[in-house]
Amino acid sequence: MSNDRFAQGMATRRAVLGDAHVERAEAEKTGFDEAFQTLITEAAWGNVWSSDGISMRERSMLTLALLAATGNFEEIPMHIRATANTGASQQDVLEVFQHVAIYAGVPRANHALKLAKATYAEMGESL
Repeated sequence: MSNDRFAQGMATRRAVLGDAHVERAEAEKTGFDEAFQTLITEAAWGNVWSSDGISMRERSMLTLALLAATGNFEEIPMHIRATANTGASQQDVLEVFQHVAIYAGVPRANHALKLAKATYAEMGESL
């Protein structure tokens, strides 16, 4: 494990997802998935999300688009909650899912919007 990359990954992960989310995820980690958790902390959070090549807002928008376009809906609520930390607005999210509708399909975008609306409601945000 690259200690620097792992430490950077944890710092970025906490900044994007929040301490409470990361603490819950860490508490659920077992010997079975520890290597996987290290991989995503170093690669996704320590490398991709920690890059200064684009803003956190843009990265958040790209992530939501890719999750919706590939049908990986289970992570959309987590990344909608993360918009509170990344600066992606509700209008940004709507624009993202409109792009998904045109380039990846209306059903995927529709489901992503449904998840976003429910998550914003849980967050106490008006739509």
